[in-house]
Amino acid sequence: MTQKRLPTRGKNHRINWRKPAVVLAALGLLVSITALAPTALSAQDNADYTLTILHNNDGESKLLHNPDRGFPGIARFVTAMRALQDGATTDGVLTVTAGDNFLASKEWNVSLERGAPFYDSIALSGLYDAMAVGNHDMDFGPDVAAEFFGGFDPPVVFLSANLDVSAEPALVAMVEAGRLARSTIVETGGDRVGVIGAITPMLGAISAPRNAVVSAVAEAVNAEVAALTEAGVNKIILISHLQQVDEDVEALASISGVDVAIGGGGDEMLRSDTSTCLPEEETAGPYPLEATDADGNTVPVITAPGGYRCIGELVVSFDADGNVVSAAGRSVGVSLDETPDPDVLASVEEPLAAAVAALDRNVLATTEVDLDGRRSQIRTRETNLGNLVADASLWVGTERAEAYGTAVPDIAIQGGGGIRNDSIIPAGSDLSESTTFDISPFNNVMVTFEMTRERLKEAMEVSYDCIPGTCGQYSQVAGMSLVIDIGMPARETDREGDCANIGHEGARVRSIVLDDGTVIVEDGEVVPGDPVVMTTVSWFAIGGDCFPAKDLPHTKLPVNDQRTLADYLTDGLGGVVTAEQYPVGGEGRVTIIDSSADEMDDGDMDDGEEMDDGEMDDMGPPAEQPTG
Repeated sequence: MTQKRLPTRGKNHRINWRKPAVVLAALGLLVSITALAPTALSAQDNADYTLTILHNNDGESKLLHNPDRGFPGIARFVTAMRALQDGATTDGVLTVTAGDNFLASKEWNVSLERGAPFYDSIALSGLYDAMAVGNHDMDFGPDVAAEFFGGFDPPVVFLSANLDVSAEPALVAMVEAGRLARSTIVETGGDRVGVIGAITPMLGAISAPRNAVVSAVAEAVNAEVAALTEAGVNKIILISHLQQVDEDVEALASISGVDVAIGGGGDEMLRSDTSTCLPEEETAGPYPLEATDADGNTVPVITAPGGYRCIGELVVSFDADGNVVSAAGRSVGVSLDETPDPDVLASVEEPLAAAVAALDRNVLATTEVDLDGRRSQIRTRETNLGNLVADASLWVGTERAEAYGTAVPDIAIQGGGGIRNDSIIPAGSDLSESTTFDISPFNNVMVTFEMTRERLKEAMEVSYDCIPGTCGQYSQVAGMSLVIDIGMPARETDREGDCANIGHEGARVRSIVLDDGTVIVEDGEVVPGDPVVMTTVSWFAIGGDCFPAKDLPHTKLPVNDQRTLADYLTDGLGGVVTAEQYPVGGEGRVTIIDSSADEMDDGDMDDGEEMDDGEMDDMGPPAEQPTG
């Protein structure tokens, strides 16, 4: 397949990557930066240079035209982006993305089977001046990430100031090739613009960076600001993937010298009067937001919904000293009826659609009941689709126990963050091989291991520590039933560091009972007895989502989670998912109560009121804790 070669609009890049040891030394020796005068970002009288910033984030492999789900596809997105680039009338144009440039899915699996360069790399080649590294870009490990970065033609630089890759040879090679850096300098419109990247400190807990290490955002960004300033750059843009735009606002309070911040990961809809993106979408704030940096200066902050549905367009004016004197713009919708770019259509969408269609035609089962995999449900409570996936894990662990020398598992779990279809599959639907990729796309190997009862309680405290928020670590379970009291203290875990307990050990898990009647936890206390055997995905076995199993010996079953679900549908269920076996709302495997909702007359913390679906919805989730 021939890769397309696109022009880079005459811009030159100067990459600024310093060795990690030098960066660490620089953190204590930052150059003093003259504070910029606070600005209201309104007057253009003193404008000396005007820049158009075009941006998007969280493309997440939504490459195919899918009007039923509102995704225009990458070929239409490319047409829209080029039109905005060509139509800009400012001095300079900068085009960037704020991370999560691919995502586990059937589309991504087609790319993996095809091999590098991946379809996502081909589709985005020649479009950007710089790209931020997002947590999903590391989901398949550093080696695959390096293949992704290296697949762009012409080359583009990926940025993350707080990511130390010195212990990952494939990523070190990307650094040496100029494809991965902490910051870069883009020349456009007769001036130089510095661009710095940053990634969430939670990377180790929610993705698979292996030996790549993340440091604090503010210190790393400040070090890059100092280096760029020393190089004579006075216009600095931050592209970050910190999960939510309010985290960008919070980080800026400790950062000096950034002129514009572009965030990714949260899918927030920021809107101005001229915005055309997703008019029915709830507005999270104005475009741009305004944050205050460490020096008291106002910094415009922007982001956009993902899936190649929106392009942000911010016009920023600077005075002769590099101070921002105005910033205004909009979020532009990519029309489902946009004319697709013919090269991208031919090289990416058409072959990818053909491969996906083959998966769609391979029907494995039918469902007689609505199966609920919506993100808002699968990460906050038991659902019947969650039970189905967990049962598949328990089934495969049982089926393969003798062949692989493991004990028959007592229980199985699947994290809500690993179930990705984000929809209700209606009763009467065919469940195809494509459907199983939609549900379980991460290619996690199944594993079996033994854990003490005390460790199981700790693990379940981790699993349910942030509900009613939408947490990826929320466990859908098989082989046991639990009572979780959200009125009791949650476990406090250092999710931005080493996943250690940093406070209360957790008291939400009030009861765990195995399906055979064995009581593991009663009234919040572990009942002494034999260990339990669990089958789950390798993600949890390596400590993903801070699950406390990283030190436990485990046996790999040579089958991944997608194949496990596919085989369970055909061999375990005989091709039919029944309402009797998987009722809507689940079977009561996980009961969530809130003891704080009732007046306690005797101090019995188990007399709490059970939370039904409506009450959980009425509470509204707090800030979402994302996952890989």
